[in-house]
Amino acid sequence: MTQHTDLPSDLLPPAVRQFLGAHIVRDADTASSFLAEDAVIVDQDETFRGREETDAFLRDAGSEFEYTTEQIGAHRVDATHWVVTVRLEGTFPGGVAELDYRFALRDDLIAELVIANHPA
Repeated sequence: MTQHTDLPSDLLPPAVRQFLGAHIVRDADTASSFLAEDAVIVDQDETFRGREETDAFLRDAGSEFEYTTEQIGAHRVDATHWVVTVRLEGTFPGGVAELDYRFALRDDLIAELVIANHPA
C-alpha cells in the first residue's frame, strides 16, 4: 500500500537524505558513497549502470547550468522505495523544473534512482 505523506528531510532514510545533501551541493564523491556498487540511475531516459557510469553522471549532470534545488515533497512508497520531489530554478531551458527522485534501497544503500518530471 502506498503512503502519500509529505515527510521532512530528517525522516528520510539516511542514505537518501545524505545522498541528496551531497548531490545538491554537487559533491559527487560523497553522493556516490551512498550508491550500491551495481546501482542504476535513470535520468531523462538515459540509463547509467555501475560505479563508473553513475560516478560520471553525478559529476557531470547539470554542470553546464547554475541552479538552486529545494525539496518540496517526500513520501514513502513501501519499506524500500521512497520518492523525493525537488524544485530546480536556474539557467537551464525553461528555468524551472519539478522532478521526482524515486529511490529503491537495498542493504541501506541506493540500488536504483529514477529521476523524472513530477506529474502536473
